Amino acid sequence: MLQEAHTYWREHLMDYTYAFAIVLGFFLLSRLVPLLLSRLFAGLAKRSKPDYSNFAQAIRKPLSFFILATGLYLAVLYLLGGTASSAFFTKVYRSLVIIFISQGLYNLADSTSGLLMEFGSKHNWDKLFLSLFSKALRVLIVAISLIILIQEWGYDITGFIAGLGLGGLAFALAAQDTAANLIGGVVILTEKPFTIGDWIVAGKVEGIVEDITFRSTKVRTFAQALVAVPNASLAKEPITNWTRMGKRRVNFSLGVDYSTPRQALERCIQKIREMLASHPDVHPAVIFVNLEQFGERGLDILIYFFTKTTVWSKWLSVREEILFNIMRILEEEGVAIALPSRVIVKGPLPAGGAE
Repeated sequence: MLQEAHTYWREHLMDYTYAFAIVLGFFLLSRLVPLLLSRLFAGLAKRSKPDYSNFAQAIRKPLSFFILATGLYLAVLYLLGGTASSAFFTKVYRSLVIIFISQGLYNLADSTSGLLMEFGSKHNWDKLFLSLFSKALRVLIVAISLIILIQEWGYDITGFIAGLGLGGLAFALAAQDTAANLIGGVVILTEKPFTIGDWIVAGKVEGIVEDITFRSTKVRTFAQALVAVPNASLAKEPITNWTRMGKRRVNFSLGVDYSTPRQALERCIQKIREMLASHPDVHPAVIFVNLEQFGERGLDILIYFFTKTTVWSKWLSVREEILFNIMRILEEEGVAIALPSRVIVKGPLPAGGAE
């Protein structure tokens, strides 16, 4: 019985067993090799400046699939031998190799990959240029890979390229908006009015720039809505970049009661000036504290200065501290803040009062 089973295996199942062993062996290699490669590059990263771990992370999955596909290809060749079908599977394998290489390069071209970020920092590229360069590089990788794949399967792409020339006019007319957005993206890239992470105001849109693509710029508003602004429209709008403020303004009028003695008012104004000039968070270049006008409610004091910080939360804290200091000065001098008042006259109006 055992002899018959062995004979049956040798005559009918031996080739499939060896093919399965090949696939199993390469499957184990597809798990082991990327792991060893990651550890090797992690060790190199500790001893040298370039971060090779990012490179290992980018090619880990494509390498694993490549090894597994190689095992399947060798198993198929072992089973088929020199038959006509083996040529077809050879083309499939070559196509998969092209796809895996392209996938690894595509991952390396990601703007968030450590390798591209390190290259950008070495050449002093900002986030905006790095993002657009990454997208252009990825499009180029995909286009070249598709061309190689088409040629691998025996198709002639010269006729297709010639057809693009004939249909270029129609394509240009249909893609006017896309071309305008692309040119707008180039204008944003060259003039650099903002970069990713900046707080901007452009037309009716205000928020933080999250991403810049060839077609649009994505802005996260303070209501947490994501707005995609076409680059063509954005390039035409006046853009206010609040992130690039060197200092931040505080401007308000302080109304005091008309019954305030002149000497007390002068002392208050002088003390407020001195307090602002000595405050560590107030920019000393521009400080105005002056009696502005005789207002409807009382005497208006103009207070105008800039804080050193441009961060909104810090700016609010500095302004709050200064307002408390002003209240303290008014209390020390016995000066009251002007309150809204209204005079009510009872009885008939005097002669000529209606005029």
